[in-house]
Amino acid sequence: MAEDGSLPPRASIPSGDNSVWADVSPLLQAACQDLQEGELIHGDNFNLFAAMSALEIMDPKMDSGIACTYYSLDEAIENGVAPIPISADKTTDVRCMIDIMDHLLACEATWHKGHSLAQTVYSCLYLLRPERTSSHALLHSYCKVIRATCKAILSVVSQARTHEEEDLFTMAYGLPLSGDGDEKCLSMLNAVEETISRQLRACKVSSSKRRVSEDIEPLQNNPDLEEGYCKALLCRLRFRKHFYHLLMSMKRPQGRGLELARKHIASCISEIDYIRKCSEFLRANAHGISEQNLDNTTASGCQPIGFDASLNCRLSAPTPPRSIKIHSWEKALEYFMKLLQDLDVVCSYSLDPSLEAALLFVVKFQKSRPDLVARAHLQLLLVQDGKLYGRDPMFSMITGAAGLPGVTENYDFQKNEFMVQLGQLVINLLKILCTNAAWQRRKLGKMLQDWHVTYVQLEMTLKGEFEEASKTSNNKKICFKIYQHILAWVEEQTYWIAFRFLNLGFELELYSVHDYCMVYWYIYVVLIKLTEKKHLRMAMSSDSAKKKTKKKRDSFKDGEIDYQIPAAVMFLQSQIYLAEGLSMMFAALRNECRIVPLQSPFNTEHEIFIQQFELLQKACVPDHISYVSFKESTMHANFSTLAICDYFKEAQRIAKEVKSSFANDPDTMAELRRVEQVAERNSIALNVCQAGALDPKLKISFTFCHHPFYATAIVKRS
Repeated sequence: MAEDGSLPPRASIPSGDNSVWADVSPLLQAACQDLQEGELIHGDNFNLFAAMSALEIMDPKMDSGIACTYYSLDEAIENGVAPIPISADKTTDVRCMIDIMDHLLACEATWHKGHSLAQTVYSCLYLLRPERTSSHALLHSYCKVIRATCKAILSVVSQARTHEEEDLFTMAYGLPLSGDGDEKCLSMLNAVEETISRQLRACKVSSSKRRVSEDIEPLQNNPDLEEGYCKALLCRLRFRKHFYHLLMSMKRPQGRGLELARKHIASCISEIDYIRKCSEFLRANAHGISEQNLDNTTASGCQPIGFDASLNCRLSAPTPPRSIKIHSWEKALEYFMKLLQDLDVVCSYSLDPSLEAALLFVVKFQKSRPDLVARAHLQLLLVQDGKLYGRDPMFSMITGAAGLPGVTENYDFQKNEFMVQLGQLVINLLKILCTNAAWQRRKLGKMLQDWHVTYVQLEMTLKGEFEEASKTSNNKKICFKIYQHILAWVEEQTYWIAFRFLNLGFELELYSVHDYCMVYWYIYVVLIKLTEKKHLRMAMSSDSAKKKTKKKRDSFKDGEIDYQIPAAVMFLQSQIYLAEGLSMMFAALRNECRIVPLQSPFNTEHEIFIQQFELLQKACVPDHISYVSFKESTMHANFSTLAICDYFKEAQRIAKEVKSSFANDPDTMAELRRVEQVAERNSIALNVCQAGALDPKLKISFTFCHHPFYATAIVKRS
């Protein structure tokens, strides 16, 4: 910038063979004087569609040239942006190399969170010209392993397709993801690591043994700093080595590399601890040029050499010139720690050959809010070559889940078109459950129609085939059994998906307080169907249960029912009472004007009902459910009737009773405790509301402090 505050004149862009560049600044300046706010210059053929993709000149977020320092990579290199060697002084060279490593780690974390590879990791000019770094062994080996790591992660995410639709994660824009010899990146890294390890050992030896180590050239010139810099480099190199090993181990088919991957995860976590410990040494030896603030992208606090985020905005035309804020060094370390912990959870999974166990594991895993890379690895572990874990055929998994393990291997109906379609639906379900919450909810809602259609088709097709087969074979009973089991399981799974769809609305904060009444009511009716179908499927899966059912057909007339309800069914029953209680509580608050009705000029309650549950209604989940049935169920609710039918006490009672059945299942036990807590507190709140029904100072609010989607009422006097 000049002394008068004006920008220095820019170098003109050289003309090409078929183009001549002209300065349009005077034209733009004249136009600015005449244009009013909101006006724009456009040609005769300009329309609204074109306006959506128009370029706003001089806007840093839209005009890729405005914030660009250099027009080309060659120009940047000529101006010394990425020198090799980094410095003639070996101590400065090592310090700057560590800063480059740290900033690349921060860029990588930023890329993983959904930003463009071109403007994050590949803002490093050393990565754009691999051949330039060959004379600098440390920098060259590190750049190779960075490129190999990016390529491996890009491959996993592209293959899994778990990235968000608007995400730029998988776009490489023709960047050099592979350099000559990158496949040997670990051998080069190991050689550099061994050299630095010898230098570290040499600087530690006593003076009496100094002669032995004199042949080893030190890392840098200052003996007092030798040990600190050696350790800082080694922990960074070892982290890179183990992280790459981890990615390669997790790629092995059928989960064969998971045990080895866990060892590399433990090593990565250990190296991150060492990286943190070295930060104080690096800051102390930054020689007054570091800037101590929370946004530093390096441990030393110094600005790294060799980076220009704006350069790729011009080199890669399709790259949207987003304004990207690179993660700080601390946030980058936190991200990688979280990623490693999530990957450790994936690697520790037992690969249970049960479809239900796999589905529950994914749902549990999603509770920790894993990021894209971890979710992609989980999906590729679950679904390989159209099989569960790459080894168990989906048809076997479906029949096993339906309570028919080993029964169906000799029957040709598994090749039926709609059975094949059902297998693909299960694969799609596993993949969808590995996506982020927003995309997952949308896809689950649309998928419900596919499950419903498949159920209807299976019901018609399989019944016809089995009836035909029964005329020519002795397999009538077995075929009818298979038919019943699979259809019951498909129905149960459809309602499980609907339940998951509704619960995700709470996680995404899609419901307002005024929606809670209808949402909990819909959860209540879905849970009733889910419980019914689950109970039917479990009863059919047990031969003893069938016999008991036959014996008791006559006893139903006398009201003598004496058989134990499965614990899994009772667990759902406790949630039925809780959802119904919450629905009726919100209805009572609305009917008694304790909650101010929503006064929206845009939507009526009926329209909101359609908007919230349109996808469920289209899939007929459940059948014969409408806004009219919702209004009829809730229009007469009040606190006096709620006190008589205390749904919360029933939910609490069932949760306590069923606990003993899940003593060996910590996840279900934790869920039962949460249900019990919400039920207990809501029961108390209900009693307070009833006692103070006429007290206008009594205010009621709701929180999700005890459960992620069952609200807890809080009553206070204003």
